Amino acid sequence: MKNNDILRRIRYIFDFDDSKMISIFGLAGHKVTREQVCDWLKIDEDPAYQKCSDTELAIFLNGLINDKRGKKEGAQPEPEKRLTNNIVFVKLKIALSLKAEDIVEILGLADFPIRKQELSAFFRNPANKHYRDCKDQILRNFLKGMKLKYRDNL
Repeated sequence: MKNNDILRRIRYIFDFDDSKMISIFGLAGHKVTREQVCDWLKIDEDPAYQKCSDTELAIFLNGLINDKRGKKEGAQPEPEKRLTNNIVFVKLKIALSLKAEDIVEILGLADFPIRKQELSAFFRNPANKHYRDCKDQILRNFLKGMKLKYRDNL
């Protein structure tokens, strides 16, 4: 999935305004302007559209973890230079304090049934023989389920 699409979906799910988006980046120790945020959220065809880099999305997700769970003492984690769907999935899981059962339920809301055993493969170390890449379809359905669980219950 495109980073900009993930950013747009998370903003919509939690009904974040521009100020909240800026503050989430700030919670990860990164300063962004309203213009940057607005340009990342524009549709791809818009002339002012700017691509959100992997590092920028990683910073946002780290800030989301700090926002939802509280900031840890000490040094903050370094943002990844290259993001995969698996890393995005893990960061969302951490931010929302989700257990496997919660994720199965969220995917079920999106009519995407999955077993806990299948799910655990996405959260393993890539060197593990049971590791599995999280495809766009799975992340997209997880975000759809999040919308149904969090946005539709506002």
